Amino acid sequence: MSDVTITQRRGKVRRPRMLSPLREHLRDTFWFAPTAAMVLVWLVWMLAAALDGVIVESLQDSGDYDAVKDLMSVADDAKTVVTTISSAMMTFIGVVFSISLVAVQMASGQQTPRVVRLFVRSRITKATFAVFLATFLLSLLVLTSFESEEDPRLVTMVPFLEALLTLVLVGLSLLLFVMYVNSTLRMLRVGHVIDRVTAEAFRVVARMPYVEGGSPALGPEEGDPAEGLAPETGRVAYRGRAGVLRDVNIARLVHAARRQGVVLRVLPGIGDFVVPGTPLLAVHGGAAPSQRALGRCVSVGVERTFHQDLGFGLRVLADIALRALSPAVNDPTTAVQSLDRIVQFLAALGRRPLVELRYTDRGGAVRLVQPVPRWDELVDLAFTEIRTCATGSPQVVRRMFAAFDDLLALVPEERRAPLLRHRELLLQGVERTVPTSADRTFALRPDRQGIG
Repeated sequence: MSDVTITQRRGKVRRPRMLSPLREHLRDTFWFAPTAAMVLVWLVWMLAAALDGVIVESLQDSGDYDAVKDLMSVADDAKTVVTTISSAMMTFIGVVFSISLVAVQMASGQQTPRVVRLFVRSRITKATFAVFLATFLLSLLVLTSFESEEDPRLVTMVPFLEALLTLVLVGLSLLLFVMYVNSTLRMLRVGHVIDRVTAEAFRVVARMPYVEGGSPALGPEEGDPAEGLAPETGRVAYRGRAGVLRDVNIARLVHAARRQGVVLRVLPGIGDFVVPGTPLLAVHGGAAPSQRALGRCVSVGVERTFHQDLGFGLRVLADIALRALSPAVNDPTTAVQSLDRIVQFLAALGRRPLVELRYTDRGGAVRLVQPVPRWDELVDLAFTEIRTCATGSPQVVRRMFAAFDDLLALVPEERRAPLLRHRELLLQGVERTVPTSADRTFALRPDRQGIG
């Protein structure tokens, strides 16, 4: 894998990180962290029980039965606390689980179902459930360690360290509960959710291959992706379960193409839905590699991720704005907040080259070509649906005109055409929808805050 280099039409770029299906699966599930925590606490309990037995045995061997009796007294007092903890912890877990369900339902209903992934992947939520279940399990295990024997000479186990460990976990549970409530309340705030989505979208941009030596002049982005390649000699169909294309294993495809002496061109884009039989790769210059050589060359899942999907952040931000503009929600301020971040994202991409990526082997020969969303596609994704739904909201219309003006001043001249087209379409929509001249004049005035 280390011999894979990447080139664009104008220079070398860094290699993107591969997506780990196992890591993504564990991040999208809730069972792993609690299960691992319960296994860990069981091992810790076994160690603490062994240490408690060693302490009692050493005190008995030294004849210090008074110390053993004192430990038994402390353990008896702790038993009441441990019993209370074991009976109350499951109720506590039920309360936390109910809070999570309500928060997820509210967020998906008022914003977009795509933000549920923030709750599912929240580390603090998983840590809270893991520690709560571990505390409950430990309290049950500790209760099994108490003996009915009251003679300090005959007792074999005094669960002093086990009870102390339970109290420590209770304190940690309370601390995590406070952090969990704070985190849940933040995720219910639409501004925080939009900020989280934007941060993940910018991480995708940061992981994108970049051209060394600065930003070159932007050229045409609508050319033939097969330009400069040998004639197409075949295609490879996708074999596997239907789903969303989330990742392309660059190293495996480059290795397979080098061994076959061909160039492979990825046909679907990241985020496209593929079904068995969908053309996956175009082969240039020879016979296609075997299915064995191409095994596990792509990662397909049930939903899009931020890993290599440049447009997914815009998709989520646009969904939040559309939900806010729906008659059921009617929250144009949230739509304005989404537009703020859309402008920020497009401004960051405005001077980046958005041409297909060309990956070479260690000999410098191009072996893989991967498509990248074009600038006009990203602009259409960001504004088309919002523009259609926003003509009746002067707050959003004013913010969109300000957005177009800002982006037109920031991007190169070659990329202004789609922005001008959407600005003109928005102007026509307002003139067609708003009957009063004064209202039209007010709505057509650019304002970065919408209406104050």
